[in-house]
Amino acid sequence: MAYRAEAELLRRYNEEVIEFTRNSDEIRTKGLFGTLQGVISTVWNPFSYSSLKKVLHSFRPDLVHVHNTFPLHSPSIFYAIKEFNIPTVMTLHNYRIACSAATAMRGEASCMECIEKKSVLPALRYGCYRHSKIATAPIAAMIAFHTCIDTWRKNVDAFITLSEFQKRTLVEYGLPENRVHTKPNFSFSDTHPVPFEQREDKVVFIGRVYSAKGIHILVQAWKEWGSDAPLLEIIGDGPMKEELEVSIRGTSAENSIRFVGQLSHKETMQKLSSAKLLILPSICLEGFPMVVQEAYSYGVGILASESGSLPFLVHDGKTGSLLLPGSSADIVKKMKSMWYNQPLLQQMSANARAEFETLFTSERNYSLLMFIYKEAIHHRQKMQ
Repeated sequence: MAYRAEAELLRRYNEEVIEFTRNSDEIRTKGLFGTLQGVISTVWNPFSYSSLKKVLHSFRPDLVHVHNTFPLHSPSIFYAIKEFNIPTVMTLHNYRIACSAATAMRGEASCMECIEKKSVLPALRYGCYRHSKIATAPIAAMIAFHTCIDTWRKNVDAFITLSEFQKRTLVEYGLPENRVHTKPNFSFSDTHPVPFEQREDKVVFIGRVYSAKGIHILVQAWKEWGSDAPLLEIIGDGPMKEELEVSIRGTSAENSIRFVGQLSHKETMQKLSSAKLLILPSICLEGFPMVVQEAYSYGVGILASESGSLPFLVHDGKTGSLLLPGSSADIVKKMKSMWYNQPLLQQMSANARAEFETLFTSERNYSLLMFIYKEAIHHRQKMQ
């Protein structure tokens, strides 16, 4: 998780970190009452507002860094922070401040309608959150209310986006460009790539097994490739796992696709480090999947959809290759051109590790984070 990695990073540099967290399990375990509590809390949670004020009163931090307010914290916490005139930074892990689904997707297709129109009406019309108009309503209300009272611009001194694509999108939506900074996720640099010639002849997919990740298109591509396809390990769980397992029975893909299921982070990294390629066939507008810099840290090249931030992260022909989103035929075409050229894959592996050492180390990330914190402090001082 990016938030926990960042907290650990700060502590490694002897920064004092106090965490103020809540878990959505608090409402999941309460049944209907918990659901109602979550609905009411989404727009404005007075409990989080008052609880954070107590923490700030006793601790008096130099800066507050917010990662996620949904569903229990709510944006009310920004007003608690402002009462103490503390510089505030907000990491935007997705598009939640403008998109009820947070993913900029509707069904299985990318959708920017609410962002482009600066309106939540499309989300209410389509029921974008969990395919439910009722479930979408409180989130849409949160977005509309806090956009109306200008919560983000008035209370946040610096925003962090994970990619240039996300930055451009949210600046067009209305965030002040001079306060939006791009800082990618990172991995701690104590990883050791497995020599390419010692790796298994396999490709890995790591992520939630559902349609937005394009997993069904990936499985279809392996069926189309036939018996010559290399081993594909699918690591993760999700609503499409059982359906896809059934779909390959009796086909040539039955012997070349292995559904590994959910693993621990350590086990997942062991699988990744022994692979020759990671594939991300997403059809959604990806932000910055943690697995990208994890793959680079182990010197694993990436075949990724030309969607969202991925074209900014995967350099076509250098650290990997790019796909047409939603095309199984293009997956087969690009995979064959790479897989049957092992020297190319090996060079991409070396380039991936070099990319990690240049952009995604903890040292580089700490420097960026400190710069953004200073910018936030400077902005707050100017506003006094």
